[in-house]
Amino acid sequence: MKKFTILFVCILLANLSSAQIQTPQPSPSAKMEQMVGLTTINVEYSRPSMKGREIFGNLVPFDKMWRTGANKNTTISFSDDVMISGKKLAAGDYAIFATPTKNSWEIVFYADTNNWGLPQKWDESKVALKTKAEVQKMPMEMETFTIVIDELKNDSAAINFLWEDTVAYLTVNVPTEDKTMASINKAINGPSSDDYYSAASYYYEEGKDINQALTWINKSVEMQEDAPFYVLRKKSLIEAKAGKKKDAIATAKKSLAAAKKVGNQDYVKMNEDSLKEWGAK
Repeated sequence: MKKFTILFVCILLANLSSAQIQTPQPSPSAKMEQMVGLTTINVEYSRPSMKGREIFGNLVPFDKMWRTGANKNTTISFSDDVMISGKKLAAGDYAIFATPTKNSWEIVFYADTNNWGLPQKWDESKVALKTKAEVQKMPMEMETFTIVIDELKNDSAAINFLWEDTVAYLTVNVPTEDKTMASINKAINGPSSDDYYSAASYYYEEGKDINQALTWINKSVEMQEDAPFYVLRKKSLIEAKAGKKKDAIATAKKSLAAAKKVGNQDYVKMNEDSLKEWGAK
């Protein structure tokens, strides 16, 4: 009986050790994605709550840097270069740190996002942008720390940090007009030489309609004043596959000369091998 009891206890302990107890996080994590014009902004952060505590000037001291949330540092990403409060910030991922005061917050966009809270060692070279956020008192209290992107326009939005009875906010401007005009111009002007080259290369590599590939590679070459050696190389291969060996030899010789001019020995050899294979004189 004693052996059975010991065995039962061991099995029970083993089961308990393998069980995973799930409990709510004190500061739940949150993710947000917002399109502003044609630019995507993503925010990831943890959301502490007041729970009867005084926040700014107490739990979050004035004039001291704060992680702008809880747990791992709050992060924000931009799919395009943006302007924040009139200052340029390159596309990419950033940690957001804040130094609150009664009248404004200093906001820092920090290039290292892998911090649990504040960085153990501050590196000023990783500060991508530092700016001031305006502060206003709200007529009601926000129990849980919240980041909101609103006041959406085609070319701008506001990034708001809300907690207790305080909101701090920044204006972000996005390059909607530049991206829209580039898209319009591309559509009006038609495919570029690179587009035709890519399409021809795909058709050639995948064994699709070789005559269509030849049409596209010819357009690519025609659109360039001095087609590079790799484009000419592709053209010669497509011509050879299309049964136009004479044309392929002529194009390969041009590619060979261009490759020699820039010193690309790989393409020199590939062209020489093809010319030999095709019986060039």
